[in-house]
Amino acid sequence: MNLANVEAARRRRARMQEQERQSKLVRKLVTPEGAAIQLKLATASERAGAFLIDVAIQWAIVIATALGLSFAIGAMDPESANIARAVWLVFFFFVRNFYYIFFELGTKAATPGKRALGVRVTSRNGGRLTANSVLARNFIREIEIGLPFQFLMMGGDQVTSWMALLGLVWSGIFLLFPIFNKDKMRVGDLIAGTWVIKNPKTKLMGDISSTTRATTHERFAFTPQQAEAYGIHELHVLEDVLRQSTQDVKAQVALRIRQKIGWQAQPGETDIAFLEAYYATLRRRLEQRMILGERKTDKFDVR
Repeated sequence: MNLANVEAARRRRARMQEQERQSKLVRKLVTPEGAAIQLKLATASERAGAFLIDVAIQWAIVIATALGLSFAIGAMDPESANIARAVWLVFFFFVRNFYYIFFELGTKAATPGKRALGVRVTSRNGGRLTANSVLARNFIREIEIGLPFQFLMMGGDQVTSWMALLGLVWSGIFLLFPIFNKDKMRVGDLIAGTWVIKNPKTKLMGDISSTTRATTHERFAFTPQQAEAYGIHELHVLEDVLRQSTQDVKAQVALRIRQKIGWQAQPGETDIAFLEAYYATLRRRLEQRMILGERKTDKFDVR
């Protein structure tokens, strides 16, 4: 009996420690719509794993194209072979430097490695991830990752070896930076104003509008353009607002949505009725698009 109690206490302590560890990764973010949502940061191991997957993909691309080039050069004259090598070097440069930028500028804001581990890049101010932020965080990567390898490959006399060692230590500070800050940020994230977070589920949440009376929504006739103003991300934010926010927050969000879609408040219209009606309309529209194979990620997705 005592052993069972000891084991139960040990499991309880382990569970509490894990809950405390997970809570340290949760951050509150206020969106441009005025709603506060919670995000979970990616761990250092998740970021490292995503990076290793991306590096493996990059090298697979480089090696595959290099092998293809070696076979093709055999059938070329010397001048054509030199041009082919030059083109391959340009291709290698773009794969090395623009692989991350290309994928993070996309609608998913994540490389294949990040998508495999369920993480993505987002802005720390709650706005849309901009091209400037993506460029800044990825050009710093050359200092964080490229320089250590260059220093390791340096050789020569003792002075050069000491310079290489000091340079490697200096670059190591950049590499280990995510481990020693609570937000798990790289130096590139710090400069660009970004986070790497756990990617929220993209499926639609439970329909809370089904609990309200249909007659309440019949007063609101939103146009297709008004229903297209937002996407899945905003639907989730609006659901959080309806479920757990204060009346002040609901009023602020209702005001922003009315301004966004050009809606004039009707006599006797309440903020909660407007939000519930717009939620139901937005959800129906997004479900229709998903049935047709279309997925509107957020309000910036104009596809």
